Amino acid sequence: MTGPAQRSVGRHGGSPPWEIGAPQPALLALADSGALRGRILDIGCGTGEHTLMAAAAGLDATGIDGAEDSLAVARRKARDRGLTARFIQHDALALAELGEVFDTALDCLLLHALTPTDRSRYLDGLRAVLRPGGRLFVLCYSNQHTTEPTPPHIMSRAELESCFTNGWTVDRVQATTSSSTMHAGGVAAWLAACTRR
Repeated sequence: MTGPAQRSVGRHGGSPPWEIGAPQPALLALADSGALRGRILDIGCGTGEHTLMAAAAGLDATGIDGAEDSLAVARRKARDRGLTARFIQHDALALAELGEVFDTALDCLLLHALTPTDRSRYLDGLRAVLRPGGRLFVLCYSNQHTTEPTPPHIMSRAELESCFTNGWTVDRVQATTSSSTMHAGGVAAWLAACTRR
């Protein structure tokens, strides 16, 4: 199933700038700290680096994306690395249709690209598939970024926190950096940790 939240690895003949061939350092630090637990859902997984990061930690990891070309790359990476992970073509705005429950969800640079209406649909769907007490980790571009080129979809901290007023508790929002193939020093970002009430 595809929809407005799909992403493709082949845009303009190359990879998008967030496809760095490795997990984002901020999310890798979460994995290394033991913050990722139980069944993992990686939404908008692209070529699967964060799904595979969770699988390498011994977790039951599922990645979803709307772009089949990206998922084909993810499945090939899993085979090449000897990792067990599941990759499903699915619309991030229809998460409830998965009919499954997860303990932890990862959102790497997806939420900020959605319209306010779609953000509401997306988070309602996330609440349907994340168990009460489950954790959501969101990495998004920050309005604190100061170098060119200006990244798309930047959010203020207040705008990010305002997404989580219905059925969520914002545990923390911290400033961090998102690695990018277009920004040598990375992109200023926020990492939010939220709990599903």
